[in-house]
Amino acid sequence: MTMATRTRIARLRALGLTGLATTGAAAAALTLMPTTAQAAEATQVHASTAVTASSNDSRATSGQKSGYSNNLDGWIKQSLQIMKSKGIPGSYDGLKRNIMRESGGNPSAQNNWDVNAQKGTPSKGLLQVIDPTFNAYHVNGTAKSVTDPVANITAAANYAAHRYGSIDNVNSAY
Repeated sequence: MTMATRTRIARLRALGLTGLATTGAAAAALTLMPTTAQAAEATQVHASTAVTASSNDSRATSGQKSGYSNNLDGWIKQSLQIMKSKGIPGSYDGLKRNIMRESGGNPSAQNNWDVNAQKGTPSKGLLQVIDPTFNAYHVNGTAKSVTDPVANITAAANYAAHRYGSIDNVNSAY
């Protein structure tokens, strides 16, 4: 076995142990949002209970009002504009990375099986936010709906800023 192979194996072992430690810590903590696989599974398994857009969702209205596309790219860009005006840190890449992990980009994703759901507060939306967290970190100027993509992104980024300094610092369920 070459030195490069041994080094590569050692790095993989270290990453694996770090992943296990992180997973263990996340499992021990009360998580607010599931992983992408969990969100995707919840969306597929519980499709009949998924939250749908309502008339006050930005999916139905903000694309026309704001000049942003009524899709993930537009929702992120609109959220970033609001975040900037409110002094909430975060980047396009940080938001998109977390959205793709949490919901796969599905604004109607809802986790109906984790500990939060078992307690009656399922994680919802692009960044899998529970209602109490959404209500506590809701940002004025966005819809009062946890499933509204722009409101969900902006509230989650506000929460992450208070808890971790920025959504950019979040690299796992939080």
